Amino acid sequence: MSDDLWLEEIKWDEKGLVPAIAQEASSGKVLMVAWMNKESLLLTAEEGYATYWSRSRQKLWKKGEESGHRQKVLELRLDCDADVVLMLVEQAGGIACHTGRHNCFFRRFKDGQWVVADPVLKDPGEIYRSSTDE
Repeated sequence: MSDDLWLEEIKWDEKGLVPAIAQEASSGKVLMVAWMNKESLLLTAEEGYATYWSRSRQKLWKKGEESGHRQKVLELRLDCDADVVLMLVEQAGGIACHTGRHNCFFRRFKDGQWVVADPVLKDPGEIYRSSTDE
């Protein structure tokens, strides 16, 4: 399909994946990093909501399909080397991380160790119907 030629401009890794950064459009905060394959990126572009490739489950993963914390994609960008996708998103519910936090980067390096710097906003047990980790 000639409409999908834009996908060929991306430098996919040997497994056909590219890292994807979800950045909150309103705050500029990086919410999470995940992986996409051609199908997930195409679905993201077509539907306007983030779809990733789950390496652990080996299947497509629509962000928020279980939790309701969907990511509406406002803009897609490709870095200068064409090997990282950046998505500017609106994060539904204010929670992007499966730990119940606003973002996945909640640990800060301090005095030679990783310390938790951001609070849990909602208990993951209340968010997910089954215990699936990404």
